[in-house]
Amino acid sequence: MRYVCSICGYVYDEEVEGVPFADLPDSWVCPLCGAAKSAFAPETAAPAEQPAAPDAAPAAPAELDEDMLELPPLVLSAICSNLARGCEKQYRDEERALFQQLADYFAARSPEEPAGDGAALAGLFADDLARGYPELSAAARTAGDRGTQRICVWGEKVTRALESVLSRYAREGDALLEGKSVWVCSVCGFTFIGERPPERCPVCKVPAWKFDKIEGRCAA
Repeated sequence: MRYVCSICGYVYDEEVEGVPFADLPDSWVCPLCGAAKSAFAPETAAPAEQPAAPDAAPAAPAELDEDMLELPPLVLSAICSNLARGCEKQYRDEERALFQQLADYFAARSPEEPAGDGAALAGLFADDLARGYPELSAAARTAGDRGTQRICVWGEKVTRALESVLSRYAREGDALLEGKSVWVCSVCGFTFIGERPPERCPVCKVPAWKFDKIEGRCAA
C-alpha cells in the first residue's frame, strides 16, 4: 500500500520500503518536508478537476468592512507583507517596496505576543482545514477565480505543515529544535525545521534562498 504526504506529496510505498507504514514509529517524519507521520493518508485516485464556471462575470468590488479598520497591527503587517510578495512575483518593484514599507511600519508597532496556547492553535488549524479552506475554495470555483483557488491549495498545505510542526512540538518539546533552526518560505509561508532549508520549497517550489531563518523576538 502507498501513503501520501498531504503537504508535499511524497509517497511512502510499503512494497518498496519493506516496512508497513503502521509499523513506523510515531517520531518518523516525511523525508522531504519533515511532516509528522499523521500528515500521511492512504493513496486514493485523484478527483477530476472541476472546470471553472463558463463566462463567469467578475464579482462586484466589495465595500470595505469596517472591521478591517480595527485589525491588529501584526495582522495588517502580514497582509501588507503578502501583498508585497505578490507584487514581487509580478515584477512590480515599486508597489512591492511600498507594501513592504507598510508591513515594516505595522510590525514595528505590534505589541509583544503572549505565550501561545497550543491547544487553541491546534483548534484554529483544524477549523481552517475542515471548514475555512473548503468553503473558500468552493466559492472561488463558483466565481471562476483561479487565483484564489491556487491560494487555497498553497494555504491548505502550509496550514497542514504548521499543524504537523505543532503536533511534533507537543510530542517532542524543545528537543525538536536542538541543533536545528526554523525556516519559513518567504513566498508561501511553508515552515521547516532543520539545520538548513530544503533545496526547494515542497509547496511553491522556490529555491532555498527564498527561505528566512526565524530567530525569535529579543527581550526588550
